[in-house]
Order: sequence, then structure tokens, then C-alpha cells
Amino acid sequence: MKKRAFSGIQPTGSLHLGNYLGAIKQWVKNQAEYENIYCVVNTHAITIHQDPKVLQQNTIELFAMLLACGLTSENTKLFVQSRIDFHGALAWILDCNIGMGEMSRMTQFKDKSQKNPQNINVGLFNYPALMAADILLYQSDFVPVGEDQKQHLELTRNVAMRFNERYGECFKVPEPLIAEVGARIMSLDDPSVKMSKSNKGEYSVINLLDSKDSIIKKVKKATTDSFNEIVFDKERAGLYNLLCIYECITGKSRNEIENSFKGYGEFKIALAEAIFAELEPIQQKYHQFMQEKTYINDIITRDETYIRDLAQSTYDRAKSLVGLI
Repeated sequence: MKKRAFSGIQPTGSLHLGNYLGAIKQWVKNQAEYENIYCVVNTHAITIHQDPKVLQQNTIELFAMLLACGLTSENTKLFVQSRIDFHGALAWILDCNIGMGEMSRMTQFKDKSQKNPQNINVGLFNYPALMAADILLYQSDFVPVGEDQKQHLELTRNVAMRFNERYGECFKVPEPLIAEVGARIMSLDDPSVKMSKSNKGEYSVINLLDSKDSIIKKVKKATTDSFNEIVFDKERAGLYNLLCIYECITGKSRNEIENSFKGYGEFKIALAEAIFAELEPIQQKYHQFMQEKTYINDIITRDETYIRDLAQSTYDRAKSLVGLI
């Protein structure tokens, strides 16, 4: 029997190269090895105010993009979080087994509340409990995570072990799956920060639906340095970020990459070409899927019975163990 991997992604707008290389490409790669359950976590998205119609459209578009990226194996189940009621119900049980101190130490809450001080709500503070419920409901063996989610996964592991000790065996304690390459793609114009939708620079992010001309322009303007020597050196953060992107897309060795280019200009052209070659077939499939809304709706509901049965089995056991009737 295959081990099970679970992860989720928010429908908060256009996906970018960091999302793809840091998460989705790894999910596609893992399809043959694991039973995969991947969730469009639209409930998490409303921790920040969303236009309801835009959120609905973003959810459909994200589903189409995940399919276009290749999450189509029979080993992979895709679903929408809000359609499975047990996530919120289990999150409440977990809330009652997480200390305020633990939750207060979550750095993402601090970061997001500082960026958006007018919209600090309980849901944003409580986000890690719902994330823990997402993972534990499906008895996940592994969770593909980026560096910024490791702390939340550690909380998930701690609350799972605590619950099992207090009430009896209920949850698998999941292990992290962290990609060796591509786990943390940085902003093109400021390599000290992660590539993100919230990056303000016009040339900081490559979106998965960007045109070839746009990709070339952004890569040419990407921050490097004055040395003009192609070498993997973390101290040269801008170049290192671009080289990691190229390494992740092409699969070439670092030694081969370093020996392939004489300077930054030549390398940047090759990088832009490689990025577009990777994204063009995804873009074509995405636009095709978006013309077939009935098909997308069928895929959204296709695996729900299986997903709901898994979730209900875990929730019913947790509910019984804590004495709820």
C-alpha cells in the first residue's frame, strides 16, 4: 500500500513560478510514489477579506491550473476544502488541545498581521489549527512543505502526538517532504525575500500565465551583481536564485550549468527560454480546461465521496475519543 501525501494551496490569485517550482512540480513528480491528496484551501483564503465572486472564480481557475500542471494521475485526488465540513469541526477539537503560547509563537501570524494591520482577525491567528485539521483528517504520512510552513507542520505533529497520548490513538504523525531543489524561490528584484503575490515590484514575480516577452523582460531585469561569472554561490543571492530556477527546470547538474555560460547575458536568455518552454504547454492546457467548465466541475466533485469518507472516519474517532456524542 502506498504512503499518503497531503498538501494544500490557496486560491488567492495567479500562481507564480515560486508556487510551481516550490510545490506543484514536486507534487506532480511524487504522483507515482505516493497516494496524493491535494486540496484547494479556499476556507483558509478568507482569513483575508475576499470578494466572494472573485474567490469562487479563483477557486475554479486554480483547479484548472493544477490539472494543467499535470495533477491528473489516478494516484492523485483533488478537492475543494469548503466542500468537506469536517475540516472546521476537527479544527475546533484541535483548538482545545493547543496552548495559547504555542499559537502565539507562529511567525506567519506575526508577519501577516504586520503587513495587514487593518485586517487582524481570529481566523488569521487560528490558521495553524485549521491547517493541522486539514492534514490530520486524511491520516497523512507525508506533507510536502516549503520552509515557511515547517513551523506549522511542527505544531501539527505536536498536537497529533498530544491528542494520541491524552485520548488514545487517533492520528498519524506526519513527516515533512522538503524538496532539495526549488523549495524556496526568491523575488527576482529582491532576492532577500521569497517570490510572492505580495511582492510590489513590477518585475519581481513570474506568473504561470505570463507571455514569453514578459518572462524575457523580467529575467533580463532580475537582480544579479557585477562579477559576470556563472557560479552557484549563496553569497551572491540574485544570481544564486536564478541558477536554482534554471537547475530546477532543466534538471541539469550544477557543474554542467556553471560550464555552459560565459556571462550573465547569455545565461539570462537561456533561463527565460527554459522558463517559457516549461510554462507554454501548461498555459495551453489551462486555457483548454477553462473552456470546459463542466469538466472542471465534474473533477471537483469526482473524488468527494472518497475524500469525505476518509475525513468522516477520522473525525468520528476523534469526536468519540473526546466524549462528544
